Amino acid sequence: MTNGAGTGRYWLMKSEPDAYGWDDLVAEGEGTWDGVRNHRAANNLRAMQIGDEAFFYHSNIGKEIVGIVTISQSGLIDPSDPEGKWAAVKVKPVRKLKKPVTLAQIKGDPALAGMELIKLSRLSVGVVTPEEWDHILAVSET
Repeated sequence: MTNGAGTGRYWLMKSEPDAYGWDDLVAEGEGTWDGVRNHRAANNLRAMQIGDEAFFYHSNIGKEIVGIVTISQSGLIDPSDPEGKWAAVKVKPVRKLKKPVTLAQIKGDPALAGMELIKLSRLSVGVVTPEEWDHILAVSET
């Protein structure tokens, strides 16, 4: 399964909802994903292509996947970085999940035991496999 015009890759992007949540992105229509200061997460941002899709995850408050975004611009320099070393992308909301999928649900699901969200819990931008993507979408519908 591929998505949009991108690489067919899937991602998970974490944001603190009190700083920038799903509703903020929806209100803006398109947002810049910046401020990432972890090398692995920044490399994931650099690997994103227009049309790739990502889960929007509320961290700290809620700890749940709440929606799907699409990468609308890739390969950007983080505008919040005066040295121009860090990456950013622009994202647009695709849709809110029918039901949020919580971190507790993900941790309790053997099919998701290998997710970067669990194995690299501090990573703010992670890879999601197509199998994990489809499974989470199915869970969100039940």
